[in-house]
Amino acid sequence: MADKEMNRTIVCIKPVPDPKHWNKVSMDPDTQTLRREGIPGIINPLDKHALEAALSIRDAHGGEVVLLSMAPPFAAPILREGLAMGADRAILLSDPVFAGSDTLATAHILAAGCRWIGEFDLVLCGNMTIDGSTAQVCSQLAELLDLPNVMHVTGLDRQAGDKMTITQKIEHGHVRLEAKPPIVISVRKELNKPRYTSFTGILAAESKTIDVLSNKELGVDPNHVGLNGSPTKMAGLELREFKRARERVGGSPEEIVQALLEKIHRYGII
Repeated sequence: MADKEMNRTIVCIKPVPDPKHWNKVSMDPDTQTLRREGIPGIINPLDKHALEAALSIRDAHGGEVVLLSMAPPFAAPILREGLAMGADRAILLSDPVFAGSDTLATAHILAAGCRWIGEFDLVLCGNMTIDGSTAQVCSQLAELLDLPNVMHVTGLDRQAGDKMTITQKIEHGHVRLEAKPPIVISVRKELNKPRYTSFTGILAAESKTIDVLSNKELGVDPNHVGLNGSPTKMAGLELREFKRARERVGGSPEEIVQALLEKIHRYGII
């Protein structure tokens, strides 16, 4: 599937509700899905690390970086942010029949998007999203594309030719892998630091293409998308408020200092 001359990387981007406005998120009682309309969105933070990895590979070896997202039409301005970072173009998969898709249905839609794009070397994703935190889509997407998958990636080195060196986080350590494209990879935030979006990048993004595709172009079986194609459903929604624990320390100045030092030592701060 990989086009060796093209060196094309697809980066899956998910628009998610801005955490500053999570108090406005609600659940539709009929469809048991999140209501996101009217809530400001951002690029899922880990997806920015995936995009930075793709841009770094392109900067070193040439090629093309394509953003791929399944979202409602109002998510197009969010994709512009990824284009402003340096992606070459974007594909927005948007159709009313996609509404309510869980991770598996989303993977079916993204897989169809990858096939529509054509030849590619890499598919990069964030390890998980802040609104779902399931970490399922990347592996499901790889399975549907019949490609190898590596998750929890903290190091990625693409050498000239077909060789790639991947560092994967595992329990109690790391493992170093060698792989050849095409491959699907999901990344952790330790991988890199996303680049600053420059003013010139923002201006350049306005002239870049966002192709909006419906299921008419993708041809996904309607039984595999939306609520009908989603084997998992939300059971409920609870927004918790977290506050710092407070404790009053009394006594003389010397006693207060001693008590504070003991607590700092107990909690391993120093």
